Amino acid sequence: MANAPPFSGPSAVGPVLPSRSDWPLFDAAASRLIEHSALATSAPRSLMALAGLAVAKLALAIAPAARQVWIAAGPGNNGGDGLVAGRLLHQQGWSVRISLLDVEGRQRPADAAWALQQAQAAGVPIEPGLAGPASGSGLCIDALLGLGNSRAPQGAIAQAVRLLNGSVAPVLAVDLPTGLCGDSGRRLGDDVVSATHTLALLTLKPGLFTGQGRDASGRVWWASLGVDLSTSLPSATLQGPGLLQQLLPRRSHAQHKGSFGDLLVIGGAPGMGGAASLAARAALAAGAGRVYLARLDGNEQPDPVRPELMPRGLAQALQPALLAGATVVCGCGGGIAVAAGLPAVLAQAARLVLDADALNAVAADPALLRALRERAAQGRPSVLTPHPLEAARLLGRSTAEVQGDRLAAVRDLASLCQATVVLKGSGTLIAMPGATPVINPTGNARLGTAGSGDVLAGWLGGLWSQTFAAGARHPGEFNKRCANGFNAACAAAWLHGRAAETGETRLPLRAADLIEAIIAAVTE
Repeated sequence: MANAPPFSGPSAVGPVLPSRSDWPLFDAAASRLIEHSALATSAPRSLMALAGLAVAKLALAIAPAARQVWIAAGPGNNGGDGLVAGRLLHQQGWSVRISLLDVEGRQRPADAAWALQQAQAAGVPIEPGLAGPASGSGLCIDALLGLGNSRAPQGAIAQAVRLLNGSVAPVLAVDLPTGLCGDSGRRLGDDVVSATHTLALLTLKPGLFTGQGRDASGRVWWASLGVDLSTSLPSATLQGPGLLQQLLPRRSHAQHKGSFGDLLVIGGAPGMGGAASLAARAALAAGAGRVYLARLDGNEQPDPVRPELMPRGLAQALQPALLAGATVVCGCGGGIAVAAGLPAVLAQAARLVLDADALNAVAADPALLRALRERAAQGRPSVLTPHPLEAARLLGRSTAEVQGDRLAAVRDLASLCQATVVLKGSGTLIAMPGATPVINPTGNARLGTAGSGDVLAGWLGGLWSQTFAAGARHPGEFNKRCANGFNAACAAAWLHGRAAETGETRLPLRAADLIEAIIAAVTE
């Protein structure tokens, strides 16, 4: 795979992932404001010229031997960017064919009209309508629809999408793959470009990194076009690993197991005892000082793999003294049995991670939801770790509605429950009331195995148990995010995903092995 093109200046292009830093993400409304401000202070057509130059540079970098390119150009400024890129590649000696598509009733913007005139003057072959890629094309460029894309592609645009997807050549999408919503990462219809590479222009859009965006976008690159984004408020943040360096506690010589917090796992109804055991083992590996395990199936035998775990009966686990001093992970494999202990857990747990069947119980009982909300008012923070179906139950929506706008769903759920929320899935999202949501960039389909979520909940709890007080070493917002579990949630999600990216196999990562893989990711 190509590295970042060796260019500098306002048209510089670089890969987004893997990254050692955070990236600000901007939705369509925020991106338009940034674009409007940049246009007001730039020379006419300069942004489009830079955008087209960035596309051409990336084309040269990712397909240096291609020499033949087909560009599907739409009627707007996205198409204008493609026209500029086509002209520049033509001037570099490439064989360029551009299919120029119009939408009935839509007039070409002034900058795009300029780009067309320039391409025509340079002698670039431009065909009205749709011919498709020529045999031997080494690269295809999707410059059909960009940021203003809000409806499913239709007519010739949809046909062009199908031709792009049917090409054997790699596909470079300009700004966004056509047919993908840049805000949410949802498919706008049946026809969505499946890009090999996507070059985001001016801003990075959240939809590239969550929902169906990861599959549609391929490898994401970014060109800032020389615009400073430091004073713009992002819609979300794409998380890098830097938080781990701040969060993982440095253990001093004089510390002991009591320095790293007590953690209690409640779950494991009959037939699902393994879920609670996985969560407890993960919490222990994450660094919790003492880990208690209360299985709802009544099994109080020592864990055969990790005898360090301390079994407790449910009645003993629900004692106020234990709950009030512990980080509690509740719900992993809990079945319907978990509901009976939830009132005590919600009322008294010092810090609470709710997962799986505990979330379903809260969704089914308004009194439990009220108790969850009251925890925040009482200074007892909570973290919820739903998958999309569990989130849908809590919000009273369908799973399709949650997946259709994951950012909105995680914000709404954090507000509804007054808690930090980890919405699992492709591009896991972390949100808490009043904070900019975070998208986790790590992970892959190897995590789609039974027990993977239990490991995440346990690791999150184990990390939180030892780091909630660590925020006292830092000022203001960092301290708040440590106390509320937000930082632990972000770090746990990043490590959980990173563990699946290591190794040379594409086979599913079994949950018990996932714990060891996370340990390796921490060491890395």
